Amino acid sequence: MREICTYLKGNDYPGRGILVGKKGGEMLIAYFIMGRSVNSRNRVFRKKDGILFTKAFDESKVADPSLIIYNAIRTYEGRTIVTNGDQTDTIHEFLKEGRTFEEALQTREYEPDAPNFTPRISAIVEADRYKIAILKKKGETCERLFYEYEGKDDLVHFISTYDHDGDPLPSFSKDPISFEINDDIDSFASRLWESLSSENKVSLYVGAGNKEYIFNRNEGD
Repeated sequence: MREICTYLKGNDYPGRGILVGKKGGEMLIAYFIMGRSVNSRNRVFRKKDGILFTKAFDESKVADPSLIIYNAIRTYEGRTIVTNGDQTDTIHEFLKEGRTFEEALQTREYEPDAPNFTPRISAIVEADRYKIAILKKKGETCERLFYEYEGKDDLVHFISTYDHDGDPLPSFSKDPISFEINDDIDSFASRLWESLSSENKVSLYVGAGNKEYIFNRNEGD
């Protein structure tokens, strides 16, 4: 089975990526963002009141905050939501109403950023299980794909917005990819950050149990 850091080292631009699984008996969540434009690269991760969110590093350089500033990770009653956009808040609101992850995403679609039409990728973790979803453009419609997994130690599933760099950017075209993690969480977090393209990486979050790591390129990490 391939190793996630090796996979990422061979890919200059997977875009935004979500990694969910289990390590050391704890559920693991990782989320990274990358950027090619000044607007996309001008960001950092911050965490406050249990919410991980993106924030402009230099407010004077913000051209359009609509698709780059959002809550990336939120929790609700033991469930953790991670997404690449403001659908995080949509899912959170649906859970509060007693509705489901899937129902929330039926109300959303891919991003309106022609010609890329970036997919919306999302995941939710509850106890030892997790679900992953991707909403992407297919012809003139939105294809919504859902996957469900049971957490197995040292195994994670990965999904990203793009297959690789391009113009326009090609949407992720596979099922979530499974990888083994054989090192400890501290080493893994550092290696994951180092595996992302030094030119395009922006920020990375890794969390497992009571351990959390945040890397921000704009702050010299």
